Amino acid sequence: MLKYKIDVKQALKDKGYTTYSLRQKKIMGESTIQKFRTGEMVSYEVLNQLCRMLSCQPGDLLMYVPDQTNLDDSDQRKA
Repeated sequence: MLKYKIDVKQALKDKGYTTYSLRQKKIMGESTIQKFRTGEMVSYEVLNQLCRMLSCQPGDLLMYVPDQTNLDDSDQRKA
């Protein structure tokens, strides 16, 4: 499962973007901002936009964490 490595809202704030300005300038909607709050994944388009705004690579934002449930399922299939 993919997870954020960083606090996206804080990183945007550090670059001078507030949630208010993101919504007001129609850069991102409230539902997208809410996804950052809850750790939900956003679309590739939003990730592309984040990389541009934060001057970073996708790997700077995301990490892969194996889902324990899926690991358990694959172990059972091998047995």
